[in-house]
Amino acid sequence: MLYVSTRGKTDLMSSAHAITRGLADDGGLFVPQRIPTMRPSDIKAMGKKPYTERAVDVLLQYLTDFSEEELRECVNAAYAKDKFGDNPVPLVQVNDNTAVLELWHGPTSAFKDMALQLLPHLLTRSMKKTGETNKVVILVATSGDTGKAALEGFADVEGTQIIVFYPSEGVSDIQKRQMITQMGKNVTVFGIEGNFDDAQRGVKEIFGNKVLSDELAKNGFTFSSANSINWGRLVPQIVYYFSAYVDAVCAGNIQFGDKVNFVVPTGNFGDILAGYYAKLMGLPVERLLCASNSNKVLTDFINSGTYDKRREFFKTISPSMDILVSSNLERLLYNVTDEDANLVAGYMKRLNTEGVYQIDNDILKRVQSEFFGAWVDELETKEAIGRIYGDYKYLMDTHTAVAWRALEKYRFLTSDETYSIVLSTASPYKFADSVLDALEDAQPAGADPFANLAELNKQTGVEIPPRMLALQELPVLHNEVIPSDKMELAVVKNLL
Repeated sequence: MLYVSTRGKTDLMSSAHAITRGLADDGGLFVPQRIPTMRPSDIKAMGKKPYTERAVDVLLQYLTDFSEEELRECVNAAYAKDKFGDNPVPLVQVNDNTAVLELWHGPTSAFKDMALQLLPHLLTRSMKKTGETNKVVILVATSGDTGKAALEGFADVEGTQIIVFYPSEGVSDIQKRQMITQMGKNVTVFGIEGNFDDAQRGVKEIFGNKVLSDELAKNGFTFSSANSINWGRLVPQIVYYFSAYVDAVCAGNIQFGDKVNFVVPTGNFGDILAGYYAKLMGLPVERLLCASNSNKVLTDFINSGTYDKRREFFKTISPSMDILVSSNLERLLYNVTDEDANLVAGYMKRLNTEGVYQIDNDILKRVQSEFFGAWVDELETKEAIGRIYGDYKYLMDTHTAVAWRALEKYRFLTSDETYSIVLSTASPYKFADSVLDALEDAQPAGADPFANLAELNKQTGVEIPPRMLALQELPVLHNEVIPSDKMELAVVKNLL
């Protein structure tokens, strides 16, 4: 399997090269030259396998320059029991036709662990395959969860250095605490004055600075990424769509071959894009529901065909979705335009120069045949948390609640009662103050995030993730906050 750039001006690459580089030289994203398909019998057979073997089955389709044994070693190390427990991605039935896929049982209590515990293993092996001798510098822009998951995955990994940028006032208290207490000889964390889009733009500008890249290469450094712009970060996410489906079959909630809906809270479009690839591979998926918060740029795009980032930015109680520039949408555009790289490059140029682009009606119809977009405001988010806990004693975080409410809107508008799986992307304890505020007869304990953890546990009895409790005793190691236009300078000072 070879990989091409969505913008068409890069030579074909192996998966190992795509993973090592992260971003294509022309600024585009690496995509497989073709989407592999899986036979129904092979999908059905996954039901009898543990998650690690399901992962091997899917990854083998894309990472063809890795042997089966190499991939097995990688996934067994990534999804070890001491990190994820007995079942990394439990499917929890909440009512008759709705289940929740809990993707947050890893070390940082967020779905990003599903990819970022695996990526370091894929990257280090890719470096050996490509003959990379420089130290690989992982640059990460985060809206909260990616940063900690990447830090956790890459801390003290030989041959790598990781630098994370997060919006200093745009993440939850627990998310910030997770990052600024991170230990590791090869890790650095910066807060920035700005939002996630500022951080993401800064990282992309650093990647695109050839003079800087050449200078750092002379000094033994090569840039790569742990954001979902890196194919090695995106491909592991395809696995849990297959896993959720066969678990629903095994539980007797659907018959094999029945189509299901997946509902995904998303800001950067990577998580839901993985579901789209799973569908193209042969997974029986009816619709992919794209759930947005008040920063509803994706919902507006799906409904109108216009992507317009020139809008007010909202800080919400679902901060990991507070994004106006959704990088992975570029990969979808490449597919729905029949791999027209020039057209995609034109869209991205207009987005950068004018802040807006418009796709034509035929392309929009293709998008709408696969995706449904709905957005959910703050009051609706809190109402959904309280109501679902009251009705079913199921506790959701703020992002999962956005997805649940979006599903309710979809069902009301379409009368589609297809069995649906909501992707739950974070533990409710990562946003304990907001969850407490949503519950009847409960309220936040104040500004102390650890007091809020204790209060949420007192109110619900739901176990607090042990690693989250331990944060209270860890020293702050990274407290520098910089202007967003000084990110490149910070990288240079850190490395040279």
